[in-house]
Amino acid sequence: MVRNNHFMKKVLKIIAIVIASGLIILQFFRPDFTNPPVNSAEVLQVPENVGAILKRSCNDCHSNETVYPWYSKIQPSGWFLKDHIDEGRRELNFSIWTTYENRKKRRKFEEICDQVKYKSMPLPSYLWVHWSAEMSDADIKTLCEWANAESVKIAE
Repeated sequence: MVRNNHFMKKVLKIIAIVIASGLIILQFFRPDFTNPPVNSAEVLQVPENVGAILKRSCNDCHSNETVYPWYSKIQPSGWFLKDHIDEGRRELNFSIWTTYENRKKRRKFEEICDQVKYKSMPLPSYLWVHWSAEMSDADIKTLCEWANAESVKIAE
């Protein structure tokens, strides 16, 4: 029994060393966190009150103006973060808004309201670290009223 216990401790020590070494090696393989350039002619223009909400709660994942947090430099969380940002930009990117066709813009305005109203956005995992990004009922109302009004303005 003592011999078996010694063997298990040795195996666990080797496993711990392998895992620690792997995590150290991962730090040398970092994703590119360079934001794409922003062309001001392509950016969604919004009222100041809406802009404040979008900046606080949406722009890190839905614009080319991401502010990368300290934990983006630690792997594998950096890869996870980069994947979320890339996916968010593919879904909706306020920095290239004017390049969207009107049909897509209308759909995105509807989705903005739905996503915040049902608290699907910001993502709960984002809110774990970015508490200030949580939207109040007043924020949600402001965004929905703005999105609905903008959607109506778009020509068919």
